[in-house]
Amino acid sequence: MIPPLPLALLDDVPRILPGVMGDELPAWLAARQFPAMRTKQVRRWVLQARATAFEQMSDIPLSLRTELSREFSVFTTSVEKHQISTDHTHKLVLKLADGKFIECVLIQDDGRATACISTQVGCAMGCVFCASGLNGVARNLTSAEILEQLVRLRNLTIPDAEKTATDGDLATRLTHIVVMGMGEPLANLDNLLAALSVAGDEQGLGIGARHVTISTVGLPAKIRALSKIKKQYHLAVSLHAPNDELRTQIVPTNAKTGIAEIMAAADDYFAETGRQVTYEYVVLGRQNDQPEHARQLVGLLRGRKAHVNLIPWNEVDGLPFKRPRPEDLTQFIDTVRKAGISVKVRKRKGAEIDAACGQLRRKVEQAAAAP
Repeated sequence: MIPPLPLALLDDVPRILPGVMGDELPAWLAARQFPAMRTKQVRRWVLQARATAFEQMSDIPLSLRTELSREFSVFTTSVEKHQISTDHTHKLVLKLADGKFIECVLIQDDGRATACISTQVGCAMGCVFCASGLNGVARNLTSAEILEQLVRLRNLTIPDAEKTATDGDLATRLTHIVVMGMGEPLANLDNLLAALSVAGDEQGLGIGARHVTISTVGLPAKIRALSKIKKQYHLAVSLHAPNDELRTQIVPTNAKTGIAEIMAAADDYFAETGRQVTYEYVVLGRQNDQPEHARQLVGLLRGRKAHVNLIPWNEVDGLPFKRPRPEDLTQFIDTVRKAGISVKVRKRKGAEIDAACGQLRRKVEQAAAAP
């Protein structure tokens, strides 16, 4: 069963129905003597039939659809900007009900459709290379706002009935979720888990836990809390440096934790779930990509069942870093692989639409603030 999720309510707009969630709709229907099955119908229309307005819900009486439209809206967000790249990557900037902005991305490749979603407005972690946290964090997203990103991105895939030969291997539904957008997911764990519960339900989006990756900068207590729920989510730790001195320069919150404690929590996650941990490593040219860094990374991961995901840095206006030189990246990869550690370089997707986290949102915010 899909669990109830909280509603986002505002005093100056009609009550909001975040798609398929909450217990207000069942109560509202019961008070007007409508059958409980109407709630299930609305949820099915939004989660499975891709409806974005009550008018589209053809098996619901017209009088009820009209009344629902007066009282509720299907989404809490609106699309402020939608960009599409030549590799079929979609990026959305969503405007929240309180006027703040977030980003989410649909990445399509080899028959997969991956939703990259945000969990906070901004980010408090302060990673020096990331545009998401340049202005700090404003608030956590609600579970409804997290789920809406998934629904909106799913709606950008091509339904089976509409797919043609020219669409090639583009997916017809969401197949994977990566929680790697704006914010630190484990700092908003309860709301994230509530949204993922709906996403994973057969009556929801039907995306199994093994197809979900949750990324974290490394909050040891929250990593252990995640491991205790016994779900098969894949954990990705944003490492970015192989020693504490350098990591604290790149990820300032490391000063409060340290790599050793983060690695110990990741080891506990593997012990509890049996799921191999991925270590994300944004490669900054001449900063963390030198031979000694590769050797230190090998020393850190040797003996652990681990995978390294190297991410050559995407340029961000106003930040001083550079992409790694090809020869430095190649040598780094060779050093790690020769030590028997699994390593892969992430494909660069959506470069021409500012697909790196926080870039497009920042431009939208700057434009909105301009006189």
